[in-house]
Amino acid sequence: MGKAPLSAPFFATRTTKETIALVAIPEKAGRAWLKTLPSRHATWLQAQAKDLSAPGLVLPAPDDRGAIEAVYFTPTHHAGDSWRLAHLPPALPEGRYALDDGKLNRDSATQAAFGWAMAQLPDQRFKSKPRDLEVCQLVWPSNADRDEVQAWVEGVVLARRLVNTPAENLGPAALSQAAQDLADDFKGRMQEVVGDDLLSEGFPAAHAVGRGALPHRAPRVMAVRFNASKSAPTVALVGKGVVFDTGGLDIKPRSSMRNMKKDMGGAAVALGVARTLLEQGANLNILVIIGAVENVVSAGAFRPGDVLDTRKGLTVEVGDTDAEGRLVLADCLTYAGEQEPDLIVDFATLTGAARVALGPDLPPVMARDGALSQAIAAAGQRVGDPLWPMPMHMPYAQHLRSSIADLCNITEGFPFAGSITAGLFLERFVPKDIAWAHLDIFCWNPSARAGRPTGGEAHAVRAVASFLKSWKPAKKTR
Repeated sequence: MGKAPLSAPFFATRTTKETIALVAIPEKAGRAWLKTLPSRHATWLQAQAKDLSAPGLVLPAPDDRGAIEAVYFTPTHHAGDSWRLAHLPPALPEGRYALDDGKLNRDSATQAAFGWAMAQLPDQRFKSKPRDLEVCQLVWPSNADRDEVQAWVEGVVLARRLVNTPAENLGPAALSQAAQDLADDFKGRMQEVVGDDLLSEGFPAAHAVGRGALPHRAPRVMAVRFNASKSAPTVALVGKGVVFDTGGLDIKPRSSMRNMKKDMGGAAVALGVARTLLEQGANLNILVIIGAVENVVSAGAFRPGDVLDTRKGLTVEVGDTDAEGRLVLADCLTYAGEQEPDLIVDFATLTGAARVALGPDLPPVMARDGALSQAIAAAGQRVGDPLWPMPMHMPYAQHLRSSIADLCNITEGFPFAGSITAGLFLERFVPKDIAWAHLDIFCWNPSARAGRPTGGEAHAVRAVASFLKSWKPAKKTR
């Protein structure tokens, strides 16, 4: 609190004599449109010998002295409003720019401004010689919601940078510190249970997953509370915080383990959503719950075939030690339910099946109540942070059966619908009378695009924060 927003350097409140116009080229840039331009600009554009409808064009038009007078551009292909301007700052010299934004509504203008800022916030923390970046300022589009842009940037950058941090630098204790920093910034209150205290405090499954790690990387469960008012609804944001996942004794191959520093992406997104809401002063009581563990190969690691106790009292047979995140979440979701919030939303880099079904950019959201998952997905569509409602097909839950325990953590003999069955496992640990949604997120950009560099991504931060900002709970019947 009190610090300048991360987005502040990239925006200006007014134009000056030196301000350069940004002009979007229409899809059909024919002679009629060219005639509306200054003749020297039209001549310049025609001289480029380019298809003016091609995606991602950046064409600076010079004045009589050779200085840039205007920049004509086309959005990148299929980027959506969030990234329609993101390719511009890297291609432009430092300066102040103003968008011809008369046709942009509130949502489009807000997203465009967000993408402009994100294109200028690379993560250079681990570079020995960070590049000096030229700052391109955008005069605030007239319809943009400035507070929302600033809040989105804060939440997304927080989540991205946590995911990008190498596991050597981000163990469970460091993830705990990130939660404590958020609590300090917004007058929250944090509690945590660490190491073997997880057993006496009722988090046995989380302890089992993380018990094989070195003592200074002991597992922990943390809860951070931010209270707006007694009358405000309460939402619990639950995040999977597996700081590195080797797969445990069912060890992953190298190609699958390479980016497993991102397996705490659920925790990063939960913190990012909370920060986005807190930056905007949302009228919500927010509870963030994170299970932070490292799933290692060691003599103390839990084993395939072990039967684990859980906070709820259900026993779980371990069919695969690489299905560890749902075990940590089982205890965290049970604890969340005990706090009797109006809504629980959990975030987890849970299954490869979700990526096979929907790819890296479209996380599934599922809920017992289909209307809830549809509403969250609709919010994501509105703000350019897409999600896809996945059905929670209850008959598949029969495949989680175990011959010796209450259930198994995988569906042995049923190699289908992996994202849905993982959600059905979690469903067993959420009270029936509490609204709940589960997001199976990826938190990674496998290739670089404008505003979205290769590496950590904050999937669903804007979608869920936008949904929650206007969400009202149904009247309780319990």
